[in-house]
Amino acid sequence: MRIPARFAPILFSALLSAIMVCIVSAFVLMISQGFHAGFVAQWLKSCATTWPVAFPTVAVVAPWVRRIVSGMTA
Repeated sequence: MRIPARFAPILFSALLSAIMVCIVSAFVLMISQGFHAGFVAQWLKSCATTWPVAFPTVAVVAPWVRRIVSGMTA
C-alpha cells in the first residue's frame, strides 16, 4: 500500500521528527543519566512526550528551511 504523493510533506515531517526525537532523546538521556536498568522505559516515555511537539514543529519549519537553503545555494 502506497501513500498518495499529496501527503508527502506530512509523511516527511512525521518520519524526520520521529527519527530525530528517538536519536536526540537517547543521546541526552545517556549523557545526563547514563545507561541504567530503566533506560529503555524512560527513553520510550521521553520519545512519546516529545514527538507531539517535534512533529508539528518540523511540519511548520521545514518549508521555511527549504526556502532558505534554496536561496543560499546555486
